[in-house]
Amino acid sequence: MTPDELRRHLLAGQVIPAHPLALTEARRLDERHQRALTRYYLAAGAGGLAVGVHTTQFAIREHGLYEPVLRLARDTVRERVDGNAVIALIAGIAGRTREALAEAALARDLGYHAALVSLAAFRDAAIESMLELCREIATVLPVFGFYLQPAVGGRVLDYGFWRQLAELEGVVAIKIAPFDRYATLDVVRAVADSGRRDIALYTGNDDAIVHDLLARFPTPGGEPLVMHGGLLGHWAVWTRAAVQLFADTRAARAAGAAPAALLERAAEVTDMNGALFDVRHGFAGCIAGVHEVLRRQGLMRGTWCLDPGECLSPGQADELDRVMRCYPHLTDDEFVAAGLEEWLSP
Repeated sequence: MTPDELRRHLLAGQVIPAHPLALTEARRLDERHQRALTRYYLAAGAGGLAVGVHTTQFAIREHGLYEPVLRLARDTVRERVDGNAVIALIAGIAGRTREALAEAALARDLGYHAALVSLAAFRDAAIESMLELCREIATVLPVFGFYLQPAVGGRVLDYGFWRQLAELEGVVAIKIAPFDRYATLDVVRAVADSGRRDIALYTGNDDAIVHDLLARFPTPGGEPLVMHGGLLGHWAVWTRAAVQLFADTRAARAAGAAPAALLERAAEVTDMNGALFDVRHGFAGCIAGVHEVLRRQGLMRGTWCLDPGECLSPGQADELDRVMRCYPHLTDDEFVAAGLEEWLSP
């Protein structure tokens, strides 16, 4: 996929799950279930995968799993997708400049199409150093900007940063995930003021998915901007239902009116995310919550994370029971049950 083809694909709007990490009880890569997860997302209708990101666990780097996990996802996509389908492979890139550039080069060599650049390692750095990192990565892979919420390792990035980032030619998209409406508007306004209309905006605000996908953001004297799609940890589960929800929001936005039922669904999705991401405990169980849903469906063998201390919070399983009981139309258990045996096959 050329950079221009990637831009067109992202601007067309895609469901992009953030890919989790399947582990054995010994906390080693479970290749069978990892492959099954990728097959599930493709069968559900995802238009891309984000691998090596927060949901995959940043600690894969310390455990020597970054390259094997990216390679396995790539191989599985190539095995399952025919020549007519387009799947954007987005590699999570982290670390300071030297490490980040090495990861970008590896991802490029593996056939990934864009770099989702985490700036968590630059929490106390000057803005210019972060912009320079993105400039350098753009010479290796197209850049997918990333506003990671501070609660899970990100930092506050103001309008000025995003305005300068939007001027970098190599930026093809931005994942907006500060979990903050004001900060979200900073990014959208910065892109609008830059005059760029070839940068795809993707919601990463798992607490406001439907609201973001329905919104039309005003621009000075021009067509409103929209969130073209979503790159979400929430969409790592119940993905088939997410694909349908995405289609419904696009239809409503095109019609210029959101039915009351869709606004009601927006509240339901946010309630589900509260349980999934463990908002009651400051997101401590956000990755384990994703694993628990996948474990119940048979797509994972357990909820194990690389960090033994990272697990479900007290009461989180009960909260998951509650939201799945209340909103069965936002789950996809029947779809998973029908495909699971085939996805787990060698």
